[in-house]
Amino acid sequence: MVQKLDKTGGEVMGDGGRGLIGGEEGLFLLALARAVIAERLGLATGEPPLPPGCDPALLGQRRGVFVTLKLRGRLRGCIGSLSPQQPLLEGVRQNALNAAFHDPRFPPLDAAELTELRIEVSILTPLRPLDYADGSELPSLLRPGRDGVLLEGGGFSATFLPQVWEQLPDPVAFLGHLCLKAGLPAEAWRHERLQVKTYQVQSFSES
Repeated sequence: MVQKLDKTGGEVMGDGGRGLIGGEEGLFLLALARAVIAERLGLATGEPPLPPGCDPALLGQRRGVFVTLKLRGRLRGCIGSLSPQQPLLEGVRQNALNAAFHDPRFPPLDAAELTELRIEVSILTPLRPLDYADGSELPSLLRPGRDGVLLEGGGFSATFLPQVWEQLPDPVAFLGHLCLKAGLPAEAWRHERLQVKTYQVQSFSES
């Protein structure tokens, strides 16, 4: 389930379910991510206060969370944790800083980029193993646009958030690129017995 929230109050879409974050909490998490990045750059002095409409219990949940940064529509950083290692607020704080300054694919963010930066926070459901008998089954078992996928095998692993389906809508191409990201041959999903886990996300993004 992919949810998107326009920072200025646009429509929120999702499937519903236990533990979902509401619009007020989503806006706060986006503001928190931006504030900690700005503070690290010397452009702000502290985090925003928790608005009255936010539920502290929801924000205190231990959840997997990713923070994605885009600049002029292009990826500028994406770091997160798949497992619920820490409360949601702390996960957003740490992953916002890691995405901005410690993603090895990019140089550290500089202050001049912050104005044009767009932030997305993705909150994960628990990982679930995907049972399959043969690699040829995998494309039909995945749900494009809904499932995030984790591949593991031979000491290698990689994940794609559900948002990646927007660039790779074909399950065969999706799996091939995910194998390459893991350092495996593109066809490894067909021939090797890989562990496959799926998850869904709620995502909130700045407009």
